[in-house]
Amino acid sequence: MERIVLASTNKGKLREFGDAFNALGIEVASIGQYISGWDVEENGATFYANAQIKAEAAMEMTGLPSLADDSGLSVYYMGGAPGVYSQRYAGENSTDQLNNELLLDRLAYAKNYRQAHFTAVLAYAAPGAVTHFALGRLYGSITTAPRGDAGFGYDPLFEIRGSTKTLAEITLEEKNRISHRALALRSLFKACGAFRG
Repeated sequence: MERIVLASTNKGKLREFGDAFNALGIEVASIGQYISGWDVEENGATFYANAQIKAEAAMEMTGLPSLADDSGLSVYYMGGAPGVYSQRYAGENSTDQLNNELLLDRLAYAKNYRQAHFTAVLAYAAPGAVTHFALGRLYGSITTAPRGDAGFGYDPLFEIRGSTKTLAEITLEEKNRISHRALALRSLFKACGAFRG
């Protein structure tokens, strides 16, 4: 079975990408299996720059094809924040709970102006090849309180446009069909010939 390295130690992302790649006969391994204490400075100003930094670093360190995503939440009431700082919105070592609490606090006076979208940019780096990129976006709005037990990050606060459910209230299979990462991954599969030849 072919193997691709995911430039992340996030178990939620590993599960999402693992399901998609397994269907193609490709195993997804976390960078943590190769590099102890994986930590790459995400100092890019855009999702594209951060995804490229991580994918190319993982590929150089392991010698294997590597995939990285940089994703985040953009809330219109907040001028697009937290954006590239989504994971560390409440501080460098913040947790999902702290990030969600801060977001709800910042939206306390937003009333019905709670529209938002998730962006995912994927970067695929392979030895001797040009890095490929793909973009996916999922639109929705921010709830006034967390709902659902599935997912991770801002999923319990993100109500999907055209639905009454948050990302944390749907199954992983449903999420893998509609999420920003799923949309970006489909685009990347097309761009890279589904990683064949």
